[in-house]
Amino acid sequence: MPGNAKKLKTLDRRYLWHPFTQMKEWLASSPLVIERGRGNYLIDTEGRRYLDGVSSMWANLHGHRKKEIDRAIKTQLDKIAHSTLLGLSNVPSIELARGLVRIAPKGLKRVFFSDNGSTAVEIALKMSFQYWARRKGGLRRKKFVSFTNAYHGDTLGAMGVGEIDVFVSRYRPLLFKTFRSPYPYCYRCATKKTYPACSIACLERLEGILKKHGEEIAACIIEPVFEGASGMVVAPKGFLKGVRDITKKYGVLLIADEVAAGFGRTGRMFACDTEGVAPDLLCLAKGLTAGYMPLAATLATEDIFNAFLGDFNEHKAFYHGHTYTGNPLGCAAALASLQVFEKEQVLKNLKPKIRLLKTLLEKFRELKHAGDIRQTGLVAAVEVVRDKGSKARFNPALRIGHRVAMEARTHGLIIRPLGDTIVIMPPLSITEKEMRTIVDVVFRCIETITGRK
Repeated sequence: MPGNAKKLKTLDRRYLWHPFTQMKEWLASSPLVIERGRGNYLIDTEGRRYLDGVSSMWANLHGHRKKEIDRAIKTQLDKIAHSTLLGLSNVPSIELARGLVRIAPKGLKRVFFSDNGSTAVEIALKMSFQYWARRKGGLRRKKFVSFTNAYHGDTLGAMGVGEIDVFVSRYRPLLFKTFRSPYPYCYRCATKKTYPACSIACLERLEGILKKHGEEIAACIIEPVFEGASGMVVAPKGFLKGVRDITKKYGVLLIADEVAAGFGRTGRMFACDTEGVAPDLLCLAKGLTAGYMPLAATLATEDIFNAFLGDFNEHKAFYHGHTYTGNPLGCAAALASLQVFEKEQVLKNLKPKIRLLKTLLEKFRELKHAGDIRQTGLVAAVEVVRDKGSKARFNPALRIGHRVAMEARTHGLIIRPLGDTIVIMPPLSITEKEMRTIVDVVFRCIETITGRK
């Protein structure tokens, strides 16, 4: 349908405002318009197929048009599409809450639904603050500690605990101040030390903050195992467990933001499971519905939940909600996804794929401009640098990462870089053959854009 495809591109440029996009540049481009999906492929309006190397923004788990999830949504649609959770309940939200508690890290017993990762984080921050406000002497705990280069979403509260300047700097006058502790970006270590000889020195900084300011801090928020938007920066083993131990020592709540890391991305159902960590609050979205519907969840301990119980005139209720909280269609999709995990033994079948990805990534060491090569589970990143020895970056104006991604499209692969870091994050359903194709295309595109020698 070439004629229709052209018309859609014109209409896009006339009416749409795209996220994280410089629209002046977009208006001068020929947009890629996706019309369909099948398995691990996206199909545009002209019938071209592309491997979905970014899982449709880190959300798709089981591939597009997964029959079990399609069927679950259609079945639910025949019953009801939406009913509020304000003063009512609905069947799929009850069943999904039970299902999430069954698989969540130990101690998480209550589920508060919302509709995206940013709101899941906002909810956790507000719960943390109100939890302490209800305790004797707790009103002092009005601050949070987060980690350098963190990204937790785009609402004001979520930006308050985020740090990537391009996202938050212009809004800084609107944001609350947060204590910052270094996240272990070992390739560019903030403490100028070398792992493992450093014994994860970043933890010393965190303990210093909590030792001095612990009685002012409501919670510490972390992206467990890897920081996503900063470039899939993978923390060394033991860091997450160390953070949990320190927060417990100083009586500070721990919020685990697993919006990107949850649901098998690290090879375990949740990233916290990789080190046996049980947070006080867990934020989920993206893969919750396997990329089908907007849905998020904030899981809390019974202790936190109990702090909100009281008589009506005490006003202890959690005054927060969304129109589409616990939407039945989204919950039905999420329930079907959990069933796919169990029926198809997804986590077990990920193990050989993870090993293969690790092996395939080794070839990038041949490239002159491939700096740090990092991986956890089925998440990988290649940081493209101007000089390997000094780790010097390319001039941002060259837009190396963007050019690599555009080159990849000519080879039938959709990826989205983070600056000059090329991200590989396919659906969990990726086949070994498709994995080899993704890695080969990324390798050739980096080589093409930067030159081999």
